[in-house]
Amino acid sequence: MMFDRRLLEHFDWGLLLMVLLISFCGLIVLYSAVMAGWQGHGLHSLFERQLIWMGGGFVVMTGVLFFDFRHLNKLNLVIYGVCAGLLIGVLFFGQSGGGSQRWLSLGGISIQPSELMKIALIISLASIYAATVSPEGLSFRQLLKPAVICLIPVGLIVNQPDLGTGLMLLLIAGSITVFVKVEKKVLLILAGLSGCIVPVVWFFGLKAYQKARILTFLDPDRDPLGTGYHIIQSKIAIGSGMITGKGFLQGTQNALAFLPEQHTDFILSVLAEEWGLVGCAVLLVLYFLLISWGLNIAYNCRNMFGSILAFGITSMIFWQIFINIGMVMGLMPVVGMPLPLVSYGGSSVITNMVGFGILLNISMRRFYTG
Repeated sequence: MMFDRRLLEHFDWGLLLMVLLISFCGLIVLYSAVMAGWQGHGLHSLFERQLIWMGGGFVVMTGVLFFDFRHLNKLNLVIYGVCAGLLIGVLFFGQSGGGSQRWLSLGGISIQPSELMKIALIISLASIYAATVSPEGLSFRQLLKPAVICLIPVGLIVNQPDLGTGLMLLLIAGSITVFVKVEKKVLLILAGLSGCIVPVVWFFGLKAYQKARILTFLDPDRDPLGTGYHIIQSKIAIGSGMITGKGFLQGTQNALAFLPEQHTDFILSVLAEEWGLVGCAVLLVLYFLLISWGLNIAYNCRNMFGSILAFGITSMIFWQIFINIGMVMGLMPVVGMPLPLVSYGGSSVITNMVGFGILLNISMRRFYTG
């Protein structure tokens, strides 16, 4: 299928610029996170890999632009099936690391299928809701199929165990469901069920280390050298940065390896220590503009599937940012959530770039209907 050059007239250069700026900021912070205090020669291998993933991500994002996003509506079951199959494959052939089994090795490249499942779930829910949405709101019966579509990957992911990504899928699905509107009585029923499920999950669903993380969130000092260590060191790094920070590559918490997971989940702490409140504010403003831009794309799209899809992608980005920031500040339990385009991680980068490619795709074709 030939690419319609007239679409270039509607290309969203603003969204692309924000993605580029955030990616650039992310590479600067990651460079500091892995290079400060490093005694090796040349670039750190993690930084080199991230450069490769970033390059590959932009290639994938560009490739997503060349087909009509409405084709995803027809392919939703195939995409969902492939990603669900990869999650099942993790159960039998997955690689373990950090106490969980989350990765698959395909052709020498390790991927995290749970990250790809975020996009697959958004596409599937957008397809279902686009065909059933109504002004009165969705009924309980109409939500049964979306619930099954959501709970299957959530169960597989929590079993790895990866509570953070499982929670992320639930938040994305919940956000999309509220966006398309449900009946008021359905909201009350769901709220009641959630209240009943919470104690059951606490006593029978959570593992000991997961309970410890939640208790540590409530009182980090209960185990300062164990489960509370991450939060305490993160707070020290953030507080020591003050207004303008200690300077590039000058963060002591980072360079002296006091800060754990400084290149992945707690990379925002590195930014806060070296660039202070000013640096964090710049990144947060860019994120705010990015989220607002995504919501605007969803609002202006004349195709119902595209509108729900754009909102789903935007909610995915928002919840990742919200949970990660809350986690490093000690406002939420430590669940392992990367910061979009900033934290190290190939699967996360590719997933987010696919999401941004879909947003750019919808923005270019926002006048399409049917």
